[in-house]
Amino acid sequence: MSEQRRRRPAAPQSSPGGRDQRLAAAAAGALAGVDARTVVLVEGISDRVALQAMAARRGRDLAAEGVGIVPMGGARSIGRYLELFGPSGLDLALAGLCDAGEEGDVRRGLERAGLGSDLGRAEMASLGFFVCVVDLEDELLRRLGAAAVEQVVEGQGELGPFRTFQRQPAQRERGLHQQLHRFMGTGSGRKIRYARLLVDALDLENVPEPLDRLLGHV
Repeated sequence: MSEQRRRRPAAPQSSPGGRDQRLAAAAAGALAGVDARTVVLVEGISDRVALQAMAARRGRDLAAEGVGIVPMGGARSIGRYLELFGPSGLDLALAGLCDAGEEGDVRRGLERAGLGSDLGRAEMASLGFFVCVVDLEDELLRRLGAAAVEQVVEGQGELGPFRTFQRQPAQRERGLHQQLHRFMGTGSGRKIRYARLLVDALDLENVPEPLDRLLGHV
């Protein structure tokens, strides 16, 4: 392993422009305290929380293993993160998780970074990048089932607010699964908080495939 691969991306200098400098600073902040040899790129903070929580349930400490998880704030930024951490930058091992709707952005980013061509989902998986349908929250909801998720919501004292949410005109025609999914995206910090709660409620034999395969890869 080269010295470049071992070094921690604490203060990258290679990205020109204010936007890239902010991106590099955010990435360094996400990896603070981690001697990263592998970087996992995820779309948002809730994805990072869920991945950390599932790893912990399996007795793993990803940071201690040299695995850093970087939320990109959306997959459209993946090209710049690949430049920062990939073969043309710090040359760290890479992996990632994305929503189905962002699969094309991730695929094009990987191809432009020189990590493959004409990539399909199987080829992306071989590189360590896995696709959630629709997103990770949806994957967790489907594995748990709506009734079990309602119990989690009740345990947080939020069943009343959820019932109020269900009565909103925009929600009345939606099914329970969709209502729960949308409810968790409302309110400050709710999506992040429920990411850990849903992972904690999972049967370890029933982990969503993209999450399971990503943890198996890193």
